[in-house]
Formats: sequence, structure tokens, C-alpha cells
Amino acid sequence: MKNLTVEKFNKLYEEGKITSEKLVEFYLERISKISLNAILEINPDVLFLARALDKERKNGIKRSNLHGIPIVIKGNIDTYDKMQTTAGAKVLKGNFASEDAFLVKKLREAGCIILGKANLTEFANFVSYKMPNGFSRLGGQTKNPYGNFDTGGSSSGSAVAIAADFSLLSIGTETSGSILSPASSNSCVGLKPTVGTVSRTGIIPISFTQDTAGPITRTVSDAFELFKVIYGYDPDDPATYVLKNLKFENKIEELHDYYGMNFGYSEQIMEWLDKEQLELFLNSLKKVEQLGGKLKKIEFESLEKLNNIEVLFYEFKLGINNYLKNKNLHIKTLTDIIRYNFKNPDAIPYGQSILLHSDATDINDNKYIEALLNDKKYAKEELNKIFLKYNLTAFLFPANYGAHITAKALCPSITVPAGYTNRGPFGITFSALEFEENKLFSLAYLFEKRFPERMLPDID
Repeated sequence: MKNLTVEKFNKLYEEGKITSEKLVEFYLERISKISLNAILEINPDVLFLARALDKERKNGIKRSNLHGIPIVIKGNIDTYDKMQTTAGAKVLKGNFASEDAFLVKKLREAGCIILGKANLTEFANFVSYKMPNGFSRLGGQTKNPYGNFDTGGSSSGSAVAIAADFSLLSIGTETSGSILSPASSNSCVGLKPTVGTVSRTGIIPISFTQDTAGPITRTVSDAFELFKVIYGYDPDDPATYVLKNLKFENKIEELHDYYGMNFGYSEQIMEWLDKEQLELFLNSLKKVEQLGGKLKKIEFESLEKLNNIEVLFYEFKLGINNYLKNKNLHIKTLTDIIRYNFKNPDAIPYGQSILLHSDATDINDNKYIEALLNDKKYAKEELNKIFLKYNLTAFLFPANYGAHITAKALCPSITVPAGYTNRGPFGITFSALEFEENKLFSLAYLFEKRFPERMLPDID
């Protein structure tokens, strides 16, 4: 049962060699024996759910390819069950949702088994500048299964759960790098979708402009299967309204090579890498060339102007206040959170500098509109111009370096394992323009197939 994929699970199930209940038991045993602080909570009903879905399948009902497959979801996503939604924060302890997040409803409809909630960098890394990746007050410090390395963040537990084989699938969230970073740091595949392809309803927010949720998995095909399920229009999330007029292809187009395709890369971003990371990235670029792709060296004109997160400070305050207003909690606003933390200093061992910065903002300030329009101008518009000028198929980034550019442009990215350095696993990231997920899956699938770099961590 180790390191299963969706395809292998279904094959073994049809052969009568596995059941969902047995697989859940396998994962529970691993979680209990291997201490990585990847899981905030286990779903108390998980074995009952597995048993029920096994019964359905025995009776000839298979809801989807994900029927009976366990999944871990990030701890900032609402579930209407016996689990809390805390984002790892002590102040949200006791937050039991009255409704599933929209994407959780879709997962349940597809027959997924919600195994538990993953640890994360608290509040999706929006508490303090000093907080390390993978730390939350309720979950402790998430550990990288490959060694004493950074877990990446903020979807740290979601990635570690996949790397350590605690679950077959997982869901992370991203505002800027929070899927790509931990996926790359734990030798996983991570898809950061176009903003608006996956509903954010029922997810503790940072930015209604940039937030999204997406798959973290062991293979590209698994990420595709999971994305197919969570993709879709939600009447309560205006970002998804555009999907009414769009079609998502239901299969990965299998490429044989990259001939006729242009791939951009930036030496400006490569300057941020250490020697080993640079060597791995250059090696990945050579592999793209081996597959027939042509490399185009690109200079970002506005790179320095994108090194800010001002929009997030403004939007977090409004977003968290809106999330909290109808919750049955003793806190209703960001100001209440800050007051609680001051009264309970053990809740914020790294301080709350980001929360304080956000609480001091006013979204009606003209500076917010100016920052929002600048992000659009210097990220989205410049990226569109670059793709058009150089006739690019995709842009290549090292791991999550440069993730803030595509995040501000609302564009999709997928990272796949590219090798290992003395700082841990490292990935290569393919980025495209909005709603080009199908293209990214095809590109990443071929790269993974021709150059399989993922190794298992030595934790058994």
C-alpha cells in the first residue's frame, strides 16, 4: 500500500487487493508512528466513512476516480464534521464550521474520504515576519521527512503528508508561493491554479484577489485527477463566475516532445539561488532543451516593483473580518484576534507583526487601489506582453522563486521534482497564462515521465 497513486489504487481495488478501510488504517498507523507534526487533527469518523464508501463500491457505485481515496486538507479549510478549522491558531480553537467549504463539498461528492487536517504555517503565514515555515501554535513545528530542512510554507503539512505517505492526496492553499514552496521542498507535485478556477468559499482568507486552493500530490496525473474534482463555478465566489464560459479538458494531452515550443527563464531570478540550486535549475533547462524546447532569456522590467505585499495587508483585514462575522466564536474581528493574543502571549511565540500591520490599514484608502493596480500593471500586463513578444509556451522558474510574479498575475503554475541539494529537495516550476492548466499538466507530465527525479524519504 506504500506510495500509491490514484491509478494504482483503482487497479488494486478492482483486483480485490485493497479496500478504502484498509488504506485508511495504513495511513493512521504511519501518522501515529512517524512524528513529523504534519497533521493537526484526524477525522474521528474516518473509518466509518471508509467503510461506507467501500460498501457503495461493492454495490457497483463508483462516484469518480477518487472514490474511496483518503485526502488531507489544509487546516484553514472549513469542514462540517467533528474537526475544527483553526489555521493552527490558538485564538480559533473551537471553530467548528456550520457548513463544508465549497471545495470540500465537491470532494465528498466525488467520494473522497477526509482523513484529517494538515498543519500549516499559522494563518497561512500571515502572523509574524519571524515565524518559521511550518510552525503553528496548535500544530507545532512541521518537519521535513527528507531531513533537517525547511518544509516550505504555508501548506507545509499538506506537502509533508504526501512526502511521508500519510495520505494519497492533499489540498493546499496559496496566496503567493504557499503551494509551490512546500511541494518543491518536499519533492512533491504542486499545482497553484488560476485564481477563480477553484472556489475559496469556506477558506480562511488572506487575499480575495490572489487566494486559491490546489492539489499537492506525488504525481502529475494525481494532481490532474484532484484538480478535475475541485475545479468549478461557485455562486458564492465571484472569482469563479468566469468559468461559466470556459471548458476544462477532461484528460491530459500526452506530448512526445517540446518541439516548436518556447520556454522563458530569467537570470534575474537565478541570482537568488545558491550554487547547488543553480546547478539543478540549469540542468532542468538542459532537459527542456533535450525534449526539443527552445529557451528564451527574459528580462523583467518591473521586478523590483513587485517585491511588496501591500495588497495583502489591506485585503486580509477585510477578509478575516468577513469570515469571522457569522462564526459562533468569542472573536469577530482582526482587532479581537490581536487583543486575544496580547492577553495570551503564549499564543504568539513569534509575535504578531503582520497582524498589527494589517489591522492598521483601511481598504478605502486610495493607496490600496494604487497598490492593486500596480500589481496588475507590473505583473499581469508585463507577463502577458512577455508571452506575446517571445511566443512563449510556458515560463520556467526554480522551485517557488518568482512565485510572487505569477501570484500577482493570477496565473497558474505547477512544480515537479527536479532533484536534491544539501538544503533538501528542489523543483522546477512551469507557469502559463490564466486558465492554461491543461497546457501545464501536459508539459509537466512529459517532464516527469522522461526525468523522474522523486526519491522516497528515509523515514521507515
